[in-house]
Amino acid sequence: MNLNRVLVFCALLIASCNTPDTKTDNSQTSTGFGQNGKFIAIPDAEEFLPGWSTQNQLIYHTIAEPDNLHPTNGTSAMRNEIFQFVHCTLLHLDYRTLEITTGLLKELPVSLSDGISYECILRNEPRWDDGSPITAEDVIFTAKANKCRYTDNPHAKPYWDNLRTIDPDPVDPMKFTVRMKTPYMHNIIFWGDWPIIQQAFYDPQNMLTNISLENIADDQSDQLTDQALKDWAATFNDAANGRETSRISGAGMYHVSDWDPGISVTLSRKSNHWSANSTSIYETAYPEKIIYRVNKDPNSQMLDFKAQVFDGSIYMSTKSLLELQADSNFSNNYHSRFTDSFNYTYIGMNMRPDGNYRKKIFDDQKVRKAMAYLTPVDDMNEVINKAMNKRMVGPVSYLKADFDSTLKAIPYDPVKAASLLDEAGWRDSDGDNIRDKVVDGEKIPFRFQINYMTNTPDWKDYATMCKEAYEKVGIMVDLNPLDFSIFVANARKHDFDMMIGVWGQSAFPEDFTQLWHTESWLTEGTNYPGFGTASTDALIDSIKLITDPVIRAPLVKRFQNIVYDEQPMIFLFSSLRKNIIHKRFGNVEMYFERPGILLNNLELISLKNGVTP
Repeated sequence: MNLNRVLVFCALLIASCNTPDTKTDNSQTSTGFGQNGKFIAIPDAEEFLPGWSTQNQLIYHTIAEPDNLHPTNGTSAMRNEIFQFVHCTLLHLDYRTLEITTGLLKELPVSLSDGISYECILRNEPRWDDGSPITAEDVIFTAKANKCRYTDNPHAKPYWDNLRTIDPDPVDPMKFTVRMKTPYMHNIIFWGDWPIIQQAFYDPQNMLTNISLENIADDQSDQLTDQALKDWAATFNDAANGRETSRISGAGMYHVSDWDPGISVTLSRKSNHWSANSTSIYETAYPEKIIYRVNKDPNSQMLDFKAQVFDGSIYMSTKSLLELQADSNFSNNYHSRFTDSFNYTYIGMNMRPDGNYRKKIFDDQKVRKAMAYLTPVDDMNEVINKAMNKRMVGPVSYLKADFDSTLKAIPYDPVKAASLLDEAGWRDSDGDNIRDKVVDGEKIPFRFQINYMTNTPDWKDYATMCKEAYEKVGIMVDLNPLDFSIFVANARKHDFDMMIGVWGQSAFPEDFTQLWHTESWLTEGTNYPGFGTASTDALIDSIKLITDPVIRAPLVKRFQNIVYDEQPMIFLFSSLRKNIIHKRFGNVEMYFERPGILLNNLELISLKNGVTP
């Protein structure tokens, strides 16, 4: 992939965004990008007020603990947030510039003449916790661990498939050449997503050393190789590698020092870390501890902020933050902002039910369209989100250059919905006020469950408003609240009728494979609805191979139109991120890219100014 094209695309993306918002007060902001169109920098508080804690630890509010902290086998957003402080990547997105920048690499990869190979050089200063340098062999091992056919990471496999091999330099252990199979728009930025892990820690017996990258994913390898992979993977996949703090290891500035299940995860700053002299905001470690503490209850959350229990959050509901901002004591103690994000909330429908436990309801396009017309999205946004969120119409953020602005939000129209349901054969045939239909020889009522997560504010309210709207036209709905882990497990197993979820995007061009390719449904990936055909798969495969954004754009718009017509999801809105940070910390910057705030770079203003409060 031509790196310049990546950067040009990012520049086009930024230019296409809303008018920059350059306010620096703590009030509710207009929606749109922040300072210089990219981020918001908040001035430090001018004094350290009495009553502010002097402890150099940051207690960060969250609504869910990570599914696990295994280096490859997990999907939760909280896991990825923690990883940025525990692990290191070759590259990462610069939140200030929206351009790809170096992490463990000295410089950006150099593209070779074949267009699919890249020369890389590692920095000399990064070290593992045992003092040994991070070398090309660790990068190769990371690739093997992810590509191994027995590693339990089906969500990641499609992304690693395009990597053919990595050739270490025969002389310099810090140099290597990455060779991909085909051109791909993410061939370079791909390396910002995966933590580099230490071979000596995760494969102390060097079981993968003599197995090539080409063979590690090949199910036709010889029996001896196959057994070696099984033996290694059995140990590597062990859940303890994602739960026991002594078995979680990375090259980042912090280590996981404590995990109290369901309550908190504590990161402690490493002493004598290799990054101690770094000036990069991504490698600072000002707080001695970062404590992710779970609080799911909105009322309790507000009380904790009023009592200054928490130092920060991006997980408050819109209603709660607006109410807090009206409190002068809160505003005296906290910086708070609403900022745009690339996330969107959706209602997914099971397009491929088994027909037994999950009835064939949403396999019909007309029914899915009807549900979109029946969903009071604008009212949901007004009532629950105080009109703070922005409507979504499809799978591409309105902030991106290749967003199709010709697509219009589907309005609430119960008359149109009823007509579509009638056409699809869902009528009230027996006068019990519930629509029904004969499906596969069996008369079934139009009744289904809505799954939603209990640890996400407002989703119960979303589900309740949908239930009330749907029941007005003869559709019966059962609300089904689930804990995060069960919710995700059911979605992957296709064990749901309808679900409320959220999808996080980034500033980079979108690869639709993970969410929309049929392979991601067959392998229990994140194509939860079961969307797709051979034709849409071919379109997705074409889009991701095109590195020129001008050529890609019309294909991306065609894909958006197909999704719009098929309606596998009811696209609700892009949520504004609710950023809160205590004023006792300086260096506060708020980004529209996740995670929104860099916790490691927050420094007590007393220490920053050399003053004892």
